[in-house]
Amino acid sequence: MKVAISGILPHLAVKAEHLPARTETGIGALMPWANRLWLVTYVAHKKGSGAGTGLFTIDDDFNLIKHPASCVGTYANRMVHAESHQVIIGPHIIDPEGKVRTFEQLVDVRLAATARHLENPEKMVYFLGMEGEFLEAEVSSLKVRFLFDLNRELGIKQAPHFKDAFTGHGRVVVVNNSYYPEDFLRGESEGRLAEWDGKNWKVLAKTQFNTVTGRYSSQLGTAIYAVGQDRASALFYVFLPETGWKRYRLPRGTHTQDHAWTTEWPRIREVESERWLMDASGIFYELPAMSYAGSVWGLVPICRHLRIIGDFCSWNGLLVMAGDQTTPINDTNPFVGQPQANLWFGKTDDLWLFGKPAGWGGPWWETPVTPGRPSDPFLMTGFTPGCLHLSFQGKTSARVTLEVDFQGTGRWHPWTEIETRNGYAGYLFPEGFAAHWVRLLPHTAGVATAQFFYR
Repeated sequence: MKVAISGILPHLAVKAEHLPARTETGIGALMPWANRLWLVTYVAHKKGSGAGTGLFTIDDDFNLIKHPASCVGTYANRMVHAESHQVIIGPHIIDPEGKVRTFEQLVDVRLAATARHLENPEKMVYFLGMEGEFLEAEVSSLKVRFLFDLNRELGIKQAPHFKDAFTGHGRVVVVNNSYYPEDFLRGESEGRLAEWDGKNWKVLAKTQFNTVTGRYSSQLGTAIYAVGQDRASALFYVFLPETGWKRYRLPRGTHTQDHAWTTEWPRIREVESERWLMDASGIFYELPAMSYAGSVWGLVPICRHLRIIGDFCSWNGLLVMAGDQTTPINDTNPFVGQPQANLWFGKTDDLWLFGKPAGWGGPWWETPVTPGRPSDPFLMTGFTPGCLHLSFQGKTSARVTLEVDFQGTGRWHPWTEIETRNGYAGYLFPEGFAAHWVRLLPHTAGVATAQFFYR
């Protein structure tokens, strides 16, 4: 008997065997294709664990079938290669009839992303490995060629944890989410947002980044979005041809996803026609496909959540969210037995029934500030503003102007001035106050911290 419990169909759970090692079992990628829902799992490490996991399909009657071509590995990549009418998911490539072939040279690579090729997109794609392997492959012959060790190219000295890649506007953008306890104290990490123009690599930011994606539509917009975080807040980078890269800041809804290992795998996906969902620091957002006048409009929070969501997609009129339910990791967790994961099925609108959007963060965390130089924009719309905490190190008195962008277009207006006493000030927003974005304009030089709390 097949039953659904709060959007979960228990008989669809994927489980790893106990031997040779109890590991992590997460569902890293989902793809509707060839009249089925395809899913691929990830284990914690390349070899020696995860027996029983791999490539699966689900049919319209909700039957879970393990594919004969399945292989065990750490996979979270998926892409439609439009020119050859094939889907790439994990190390597999699948035609419209459901025939599966495998890039054998990639089976033991912890695959984080697949991206379009800059020079020969009709015949080739790029693959990104979690350890920084950057490769190209032919979609016909399945031959693979190693191109770069991104640790060397991007100056990463230890513990790489690459997560995603996207090609657009003549560049390949990659993200690495390395972020560990010691990185919090120094305010910088081995995390990276970086791009490659086919000739040179360029580092754009040195902090944790979890996902990057975009779309190809001259009518609806061609923005590239990258999501990460630092000590101060969640980060939202946007590339538009007319502006280049712009940085915005968002509240974080949880601290359970700060560490590099606990962020698998925030995503941005289209789930309704021309309507995207974005998962960032424990908060789901509605993200419109369009951009206007060099600005991002309409970014609206939906809910908070604790679920680890490896991927999500639309299938048969449902919103499907992958999971990573329980993780022994070689018995470092003494309360978890068999590794397992499952899917959540529901409607997109069901997300509004999850936890109310709330969080904290801001533009500064022990950040040097210069008079007259405004902070990054921090999202306000869709949240209930509570208060602002402001401090300046070693300053008896410091002054800032709180500015708001109530139209969402980058047009700023002064709202109020805040002055610290003995290095600190708190500001309580009036009931019902709202705007799209808020920022701070300092009038005093120093090292400042500014954190907003939304309830």
